[in-house]
Amino acid sequence: MPFIKLTKIEKRRVLSLLACLVLAVGAWLFMALNNKYVYTAKTVLIYKNFPQKRAFHPLQSDTVDLQVEGTGWQLLFARLRINPQSISVSLNQLNTKEFVVFSDQLYNVNKQLESSQKVISVKPDTLYFDFTKRTVKRVPIKLVQKVAFVKQYGISSEILLNPKFVTVTGPIEELEKIDSWSTDTLKLSNVQSSAKARVWMQHSTHKNVSIFPSSVEVKLPVDEFTEKTVEVPLKIVNNRNYNSIKLYPKKVKVTFLVALSNFAQVDEGFITATVDADEWQNLHHNQFTVKITQFPNYCKLISTYPSKVDFIIEK
Repeated sequence: MPFIKLTKIEKRRVLSLLACLVLAVGAWLFMALNNKYVYTAKTVLIYKNFPQKRAFHPLQSDTVDLQVEGTGWQLLFARLRINPQSISVSLNQLNTKEFVVFSDQLYNVNKQLESSQKVISVKPDTLYFDFTKRTVKRVPIKLVQKVAFVKQYGISSEILLNPKFVTVTGPIEELEKIDSWSTDTLKLSNVQSSAKARVWMQHSTHKNVSIFPSSVEVKLPVDEFTEKTVEVPLKIVNNRNYNSIKLYPKKVKVTFLVALSNFAQVDEGFITATVDADEWQNLHHNQFTVKITQFPNYCKLISTYPSKVDFIIEK
């Protein structure tokens, strides 16, 4: 492939042309970046000058968008250096109103920025507040989980939450409707060993209701499960006339899955099996149905044998 051969004079002309082009682009870029532009900067609000005789709660996020006028250089590096990271907002207006207007405070806001920057507007321009009577309530945390275990593995004992309660703050009429607070869904798959995770609490659907803390530590005790069978004596309930009732058999075999770590510990004392005398007195059944009324929540019931028993009433 042939190459273009230039003379020394032609080479100097090409280099001069390229240098002029680079200088022209640099000059244009410099002039463009020195011009004024409007850009958006997200900033956190810090409240000051609280009203002394009024309790309140903000009804919007503590982050606002500042419409800032600055040079192209500031626009270019806005994401890297927004000064300041927060701005102070006076709440003096809340002594007589239920809202604060940013337009009335632009002068004070601009004093907190760099001298070469200027805030021309804030979105939202108006901050609203709730002044209803507020109270505090502690409610238990309800874990929402979607955990998939490896075969033969599962929860071996009580799931531990730290903390177990959250503090809910809001209007009395709203707190009366709340008896627990759910977490976001804890999602795990192929679990075969104990796990620890931090889960966020669900966000409040009411702007005037807040919770603390915003997350909870979850400890999942996981173990391999195996099958176990114990004989459990039957108990008779609702024998109001104190009849002498003889059961055949007097015990049932309960088969369940239990964690290996709890195998020796869990026995018939952890399980209660009952029959209801009302089946004979009110429903006139000739057999009693066996019901498991007490069972460890960290075990998994497989079967009860027999599921029905014969009986004899002696009056």
